[in-house]
Amino acid sequence: MDSIKQSALSSASQRPTKSSEKGQTSWSRQQAIGRGLAHVVLLIAGILFFLPFFWLVSTSLKELNQIFRLPPVWIPHPIRWQNYPEALTYFPFLQQLGNTLTITLSAVALSLASCSLVAFSFSRLRWPGRNVLFFVMLSTMMLPYQVTMVPLFIIFRQLGWVNTLLPLIVPHAFGVPFFIFLLRQFFLSLPRDLDDAAIIDGCSEWGVYRHIILPLAKPALATVALFQFLGSWNDFLGPLIYLNDPNKYTLSLGIQVFVSTVGVQWGWMMAVTTVLTIPVIVLFFLTQRTFIQGIAFAGIKA
Repeated sequence: MDSIKQSALSSASQRPTKSSEKGQTSWSRQQAIGRGLAHVVLLIAGILFFLPFFWLVSTSLKELNQIFRLPPVWIPHPIRWQNYPEALTYFPFLQQLGNTLTITLSAVALSLASCSLVAFSFSRLRWPGRNVLFFVMLSTMMLPYQVTMVPLFIIFRQLGWVNTLLPLIVPHAFGVPFFIFLLRQFFLSLPRDLDDAAIIDGCSEWGVYRHIILPLAKPALATVALFQFLGSWNDFLGPLIYLNDPNKYTLSLGIQVFVSTVGVQWGWMMAVTTVLTIPVIVLFFLTQRTFIQGIAFAGIKA
């Protein structure tokens, strides 16, 4: 009888009370309400961020009398597709697109090669003065571009590189401090046992970099490539300083010249700006997952 009473008491004690059930129900309800509010706030923020791009595309398809109408015309009627061919044929779009792609792709390739090598040296190799030199490199990030703009121009003029694409490409072969720091932090998060195992198997330091580090660093490399692509694709100050020949203009500089010569033709200008913006948006969506992984892991230090 005692054993039966004890089992009954234990089973009764294990049964959830009505108050605990109510507490769990209210807590789950609060969580659901919180998630719903968070989704509503994010949706509103997303719409607010999307509105400028929607207005850009909408304006590029409007006739001139619809652009400044009040209340605003959000959906153009009729849709004027002619703004795109008229704007893109008024100035050498394909030539400037080729110049922009040449600069951008070359800068991306050189930045990936140089920055990954320097970051590998700072993170995986042991040599005297490594930390001191790393902090010296970080200190260069504190110098704004306007401080070094004139000395760089003098150097490139002495080299005879002014009015060529070289000043916009070659400096990336010597590394970008921010990208080096980003890759170094990612490399530090990788287990050093991988290096030791590869060296025991007869792999050299170059082999470790090529066969171990680079395959594991694809998220961080994709992040660097995306940042460099955005920087070179949208760069306006560099081409403005070094390029004088209209045949070597980039798209960002060509649009400014286009506006200064034609005037503010809003439909044409919005059409050209849309064409300039769409490749960046497509590239971001294609690399979004890898980009987020690279940003998340780059701040981890082993």
